[in-house]
Amino acid sequence: MIEIDGVEYLTANEAAALLGVKRETLYAYASRGRLRSYRRGIRRERLYRRSDIEALLRLQPAAGERDDLPLPKAESWIPFTS
Repeated sequence: MIEIDGVEYLTANEAAALLGVKRETLYAYASRGRLRSYRRGIRRERLYRRSDIEALLRLQPAAGERDDLPLPKAESWIPFTS
């Protein structure tokens, strides 16, 4: 975990592990606007706000609730355009 100006950020590997998905799925979430990624310095490394990852986790059903409604696959998300 990295802290910048009091905000906690995760690397792609850390964020994907916390979500229980592959890095490719994490990138799909970001490309479809479900998550926002932040560039770190001049390198291509991307960071993700820990609070955003935790908010995404809260979308999943709690234990004992309907678990047949998993988080939708990133491929099914269509960004809104006007």
